[in-house]
Amino acid sequence: MNVVPATRLRPPAPAATVANVVARLREIEASAPESDGVVCFARLYREVTEAVAADLRGRAIEAPEFVTRLDVRFAGLFFAAVDAWNRSPGAAPRAWAPLFEARACRGIAPLQFALAGMNAHINRDLPVALSATCAELRIAPDEDSAQHDAYEHVNVLLGQVEQRLKPTYLTGLLGALDRLVHRVHRLDDVVAMWDVARARDAAWANGRALWTLRDDGDLADDFLAALDRGVGLAGRGLLVPADTFLGRLARL
Repeated sequence: MNVVPATRLRPPAPAATVANVVARLREIEASAPESDGVVCFARLYREVTEAVAADLRGRAIEAPEFVTRLDVRFAGLFFAAVDAWNRSPGAAPRAWAPLFEARACRGIAPLQFALAGMNAHINRDLPVALSATCAELRIAPDEDSAQHDAYEHVNVLLGQVEQRLKPTYLTGLLGALDRLVHRVHRLDDVVAMWDVARARDAAWANGRALWTLRDDGDLADDFLAALDRGVGLAGRGLLVPADTFLGRLARL
């Protein structure tokens, strides 16, 4: 499989503003049925982006330029992955392959698709976006910086928004009945595998590593290729079908 070196993958036409990011996410949502795996992730991504943007609006936040540029560059990497996969699947990052390959599979819950997308985007794309944004602004991603304070503030908001939105992916009479039949629901195991704050903490650490390696392209590519493979493996675990007898019965 021919894979584009991870650190060299760039969005062909990066969104200029958060509003552009939301517009492109809506386009992706409208491009396939609601049950499509990429649509499930795009919907959650848009809802989180809108909610965080609304919360930040009017607030005095540290390093606002950094937050905006990081947000836009970060989203651009998802759009680049989608475009790369549509052109040639082998050109997309391996972290995204599990979601793209399974997007039409039945028996995988919408929440699983959404979390698999977050896994690929935060664990793989965010370190790339962080390193590139710091290089662009000529700042170091130090732990005691205003940029890190702003990043952690967004972590808190993301955690709150994610907890509010997760239940919308697990609603319905069938879901309630399924939980009665299966006291330990398989989706509970999937949810337990994911923590957005921990993922973003790891992404900051990996972003710092990429920033440190920015002048050694080959070593940076090796580092991110290994990360890419590991994130892809985790994505496959998140997408193991959580189907049950009741789920199959509903489809019939």
